[in-house]
Amino acid sequence: MLAMNYRGPFRVRADQKPYPEILHPNDAIVRVTRSCICGSDLHLYHGLVPDTRVGSTFGHEFIGVVEEVGPSVENVKVGDTVLVPFNIACGKCAFCKQELYGNCHESNPEATAVGGIFGYSHTAGGFDGGQAEYVRVPYADVGPTVIPDWMDPDDAVLLTDVVPTGYQAAEMGGIKKGDTVVVFGAGPVGIMAAKCSWLFGAARVIVIDHLEYRLDFVRKYAQCEAYNFKSLEDPVLFLKKTTDWLGADVCIDAVGGDAAGSAMQTITGRKLMLQAGSATALHWAINSVKKGGIVSIVGVYGPTDNLVPIGNVVNKGITIRANQASVKRLLPRLIEQIKEGRLNPKEIISHRVPLEEISDAYHIFSAKLDNCIKPILIPPLARV
Repeated sequence: MLAMNYRGPFRVRADQKPYPEILHPNDAIVRVTRSCICGSDLHLYHGLVPDTRVGSTFGHEFIGVVEEVGPSVENVKVGDTVLVPFNIACGKCAFCKQELYGNCHESNPEATAVGGIFGYSHTAGGFDGGQAEYVRVPYADVGPTVIPDWMDPDDAVLLTDVVPTGYQAAEMGGIKKGDTVVVFGAGPVGIMAAKCSWLFGAARVIVIDHLEYRLDFVRKYAQCEAYNFKSLEDPVLFLKKTTDWLGADVCIDAVGGDAAGSAMQTITGRKLMLQAGSATALHWAINSVKKGGIVSIVGVYGPTDNLVPIGNVVNKGITIRANQASVKRLLPRLIEQIKEGRLNPKEIISHRVPLEEISDAYHIFSAKLDNCIKPILIPPLARV
């Protein structure tokens, strides 16, 4: 089958790889019809995630058709069209029972924090992902969800990660009616977090980034304010000034370890890798939020240490909430939001690329070329 093949930092290609096999009675094999390149995949592509091995296939956002099922699978059948959450979750452990599907205790023997994730290094379990024609899906009675007949496939594929992650970012912020929310990062997740902030009652939503085309897009899509931090002498000072010197009620870090804006953070976190990525956005969030406010983190950082102003967290009485999105928990309400027309995820898709051209797709997305917001990949069989 055709699949993405990681060859090292900034090097990916489409190769022929073995067809996946049923390895456990509760496995399924899914023929992929759409997959995405996520901003989180760029952390892998840039070599920032430990134990990302040559030969890996990335891709934690995909939908497709069930081709095979193991003998114990009961909730999906051959021929079902399903969306597959990026969380690989057993559904039975202590954390899955709390609906913390991103922290499943059984799906990832490589870590004690995060659960299994499709196509996200051996730190996240070593599972191959969906940037391929076919993918093995463990715990097929738990994750895969049959896509409603009325739903556009382009909306469905964004329900595997981007929409739930943006929604949970807003949810973890505890946004109340009348709150001011600042989102750091105008990538797909930041765009969705800004959009979803209104659903929780925000009175003002501000997005901070440095790419003008993204800022233009989020202004229109999320009906929010958006500012280029390169045009601001000090983003924190600006945000304090525009909130009557109190700070925002909620700040969301939707950037993670690839953040720009601080030479020191970039050198230590992205160049020398002395910390788990550049924590610039997290610094800004902590310093921009009001006393007693909430910082919500969905940006990806590595498992090692980061230089974070923890003293400011303590002295300001800040609450920090962070996690991988529990996609399965959120799907029912998000499907309803799409059905009612309050969310329109497919509008963020800017590029549709054949799987064979995956190297070009990664380059375009990574280098921020051609006003790329969100690329999706179409395998050959899905184009027939």
